[in-house]
Amino acid sequence: MNPIISLLKIEPTETIQTQLINQFQQLIRTGILSSGQKLPSSRFLADELKIHRQTVVKVYEDLVLQGWLSSVAGKGTFISDTLPEINPQAFSKQPKQRIKAGFEFSPKPFIVRPVVKSSSALHLDDGFPDPRLAPLTELSRAYKTNISKGNLYQKLGYGDTKGVLALRSELALYLNKTRGLNIGAENILIVRGTVMGFYLSNLAFVNPNDNVAVGQMSWQSGKIGFQQAGANLIEIPTDEGGMCIDALEEVCKKMPLRMVYVTPHHDYPTTVIMKADRRLKLLDLAKKYRFIIFEDDYDYDFHYQSKPLLPLASADSEGLVLYSGSFTKSISPAFRVGYLVGPTEAIDHLAFHRRIIDRQGDNMLEMAVADILKDGTLERFLRKSLKTYRERRGVFSELLDTHLSDFVKYDLPEGGMSIWTKFDRKIDLVATALLAFKNGLYISDGSQFDSPQLQPNATRLGFASSNESQLEQSVEILKRSLVFKK
Repeated sequence: MNPIISLLKIEPTETIQTQLINQFQQLIRTGILSSGQKLPSSRFLADELKIHRQTVVKVYEDLVLQGWLSSVAGKGTFISDTLPEINPQAFSKQPKQRIKAGFEFSPKPFIVRPVVKSSSALHLDDGFPDPRLAPLTELSRAYKTNISKGNLYQKLGYGDTKGVLALRSELALYLNKTRGLNIGAENILIVRGTVMGFYLSNLAFVNPNDNVAVGQMSWQSGKIGFQQAGANLIEIPTDEGGMCIDALEEVCKKMPLRMVYVTPHHDYPTTVIMKADRRLKLLDLAKKYRFIIFEDDYDYDFHYQSKPLLPLASADSEGLVLYSGSFTKSISPAFRVGYLVGPTEAIDHLAFHRRIIDRQGDNMLEMAVADILKDGTLERFLRKSLKTYRERRGVFSELLDTHLSDFVKYDLPEGGMSIWTKFDRKIDLVATALLAFKNGLYISDGSQFDSPQLQPNATRLGFASSNESQLEQSVEILKRSLVFKK
């Protein structure tokens, strides 16, 4: 038996081809197989290892391509005389792992904040969907179909900076049907999520020292995005009807505004709905003072009462609204497909800016989403999810009333996937969140909603991503984790 055979071991842990490639490389690296040494024929090696000969042929071909082996017609396969560099020599003493940068830069404290990760078994999160309900089988099938059929040079190459046309076309039909828009594919830019869409809008349309407006309690990433753009942040009071448009009007009389960020459908963080009269007045102000409205419609599809109010964008006759949505709140945050809707001229301008930070999105994912939009899978999934989330909202509300009514107050939201929960002032919400986490439950401590003018001692408690049993456990942990101020 050729001695090389005894050096090769086949294990059931990974593919035979990968194992043989790795083992041959290691034998060459360690000098056990030396330059110029002849290897057994593919037929002989296959017979001895009791594997298919074609597997050995592919192993030899791969190693030849990598430079480890050389093949001589009529003579056989040999260890290459010109091997890849096996033992590279360091040209200086290996430094320790670097922590401090060797160059100067200016830190930006406003962008520093912890990254929330799903590290706890139980969670009352910001209002995320339940990935267990996602149409993963259908999406996987659509993804596989797109990656294996059609013109792969086009599919797997560079595409349109605005996003795959098939998705933009299907999305236009869907948004026209469900949100009363009147748009075509040319009015849509596909992005990786609301954060990217908002960043691009600031990059394209907001200049340093521009005045921009947000609700007094608002999406933290929105505020940070405006600060990153160098804009002057104007906080507008909010109440049970969302942003106070009368207060916004007073600001407009005093200074020019470039952009106003709003979440009218389910106000963030309070989940309240901006009423029709405020919506109309906001559009009138935008028309009069010519500012941009960035409408973040992060969970339009999840509304539990009567037919929801249509977006501001559906009544925008002046081309002043940029409408943002995302499938991350419909399917799962891991699927990074969002969209911006606006006038064609603005979308073209945004696409040029998108190209300098992200040439294009995930073509395969975008085509897969287009397929499940076209065949109705996504709409069926959303209807099913809506029913499930409505039931979970009811369960969670009953649990809060039964176990925490002495400590929290809330208004049952008409939509969305979380409840804005106000804690008794005697409760230390930050300490409570820390203790809850130690006990196996994640909740936000609500500190991101605090400001010098306002400390609501409240947070968003998401119910959609937990089933009934998990909601019961979560409320039980939350109750015994309450920390009272001394």
